[in-house]
Amino acid sequence: MKINVIGESLSQQEIDAYIAYGRKKYKGREIEEMTVKTDGDYADLQFRFADVPFDRIRRITGYLVGTLDRFNNGKRAEEHDRVKHSV
Repeated sequence: MKINVIGESLSQQEIDAYIAYGRKKYKGREIEEMTVKTDGDYADLQFRFADVPFDRIRRITGYLVGTLDRFNNGKRAEEHDRVKHSV
């Protein structure tokens, strides 16, 4: 993780506390970069997160799905036989 400190210098203990705060607040998200802007007694924290993979969602035979792996053979046949329109 890249750490940027703008303003007053911070001890490693303070930086570690801000990192722990960000990880606790944004559980499940990977923090790539953190910027700490200090102004006296105040600190402004900005986080930049890793990209989240995008899953395509489609409506197929009345269901919203990302992939067909959970369809049974009948639904897979419906999807295979449907008319696909081009743009």
